Amino acid sequence: QVRLVESGGGLVQAGGSLRLSCAASGSIVRVNTMSWYRQAPGKQRELVATFTSGGTTSYADSVKGRFTISIDNAKNTVYLQMNSLQPEDTGVYYCNAPPLNRGGFYSWGQGTQVTVSS
Repeated sequence: QVRLVESGGGLVQAGGSLRLSCAASGSIVRVNTMSWYRQAPGKQRELVATFTSGGTTSYADSVKGRFTISIDNAKNTVYLQMNSLQPEDTGVYYCNAPPLNRGGFYSWGQGTQVTVSS
């Protein structure tokens, strides 16, 4: 079983930055693909960013140019650098396998809360 632990969230003013981390452990040899998701209050969880096994990245239109996803294979850790944060970025952020991952999703972690004040 794979365990995912997200961290790095917090309260930030609009225009600020945060760097989220997701540490993967358990029955996973090497993290080479992962996605970040977020869930705003009263809304469904949405895909924010993906890092593929080929090294390419993709982003939701709402975060393009502001967020950057990266992976440190040596640490089995995935990062999400978030710049120019806006109130609409508020939510709980989770990492997990990409939506079309062959093995499906891992067990969801607790997520990390990001709150952006205006």
